Amino acid sequence: MEDHQVVIYLGAMAAGAVLGLSAPSAGPGLEHAINPVLGALLFVTFLQVPAGELVRSFRDCRFLAAALVVNFFVVPLVVAAMFTFLPAEQGVRIGVLLVLLCPCVDYVIVFSGLAGGSDRRLLAATPLLLVVQMLLLPVFLYAFMGSELADIVEIGPFLEAFLTLIVVPLALAWLLQAWAGRRPAGQKVSDAATTTMVPLMAVTLLVVVASQVPKLGGNLTDVAVVVPFYVLFLLVMAFAGTAVARLFRLDVPSGRAVVFTGATRNSLVVLPLALALPDTYAIAAVVVVTQTLVEVIGMVVYIRTVPRLLPTHPADRQAAGTP
Repeated sequence: MEDHQVVIYLGAMAAGAVLGLSAPSAGPGLEHAINPVLGALLFVTFLQVPAGELVRSFRDCRFLAAALVVNFFVVPLVVAAMFTFLPAEQGVRIGVLLVLLCPCVDYVIVFSGLAGGSDRRLLAATPLLLVVQMLLLPVFLYAFMGSELADIVEIGPFLEAFLTLIVVPLALAWLLQAWAGRRPAGQKVSDAATTTMVPLMAVTLLVVVASQVPKLGGNLTDVAVVVPFYVLFLLVMAFAGTAVARLFRLDVPSGRAVVFTGATRNSLVVLPLALALPDTYAIAAVVVVTQTLVEVIGMVVYIRTVPRLLPTHPADRQAAGTP
């Protein structure tokens, strides 16, 4: 499955779309399944980051600084440049903000690895990126939405998402790591849990798409309008991420990882926040899911283009023994 992850994910989204269109009444029930499957997915993701490795990752200052700059300085500037041109519909605007202002922490590792990026460094940076985005997201939303934000967003769902999708999975992952380090039975459980990464991602994508497709209805035009913005974002961030990687003088694998973390967004984790908005802003959740559909296709393109933007140097190829 690991060798065919992209095909599996595309197939899962296609199956989700078929399910959502053929059985729209299942949508509300599937929505309740989003948080549990997402929590399980993040637990398995965190399980691949040993606690000791996480501590050592903070010493990798140059890579972490580049990842933070591209995600929390460059990306907000790009979003700010597009914000004025977004549709006036508030639900659409907040959906775009939610998804574009938060960096991905799950399948970005897969796509970055397929393009020769340093998935190890990106994986170690995952908890930090999650915590920082949750702390800064309310600040960014207020900067863009102003006083209107208080009438739209409640702090409760943000705290709940942080607790259930970050704190609990991370704590459980570290507990299992501790058990695995002391008992063979714990190691077996850890190994078995790790093998579920691809199936869990596929199930998450299927559930998310199937639960949100029925909501398109009369909003199809409004949702379609944001697609060019998502495509433009991917295009701009390919070059912006490359510039940041070169600015920090990163090696090629680390540079490619920075490009991917700047381009991929955290649609799965912010979706519960969009679903918690008042009914009048229900379109925000569909806008978030639409970004996932565009992004996965964009990642297929990135896998081929990013190595051309940051090619392996001849000296590196010789050291690796490749022609």
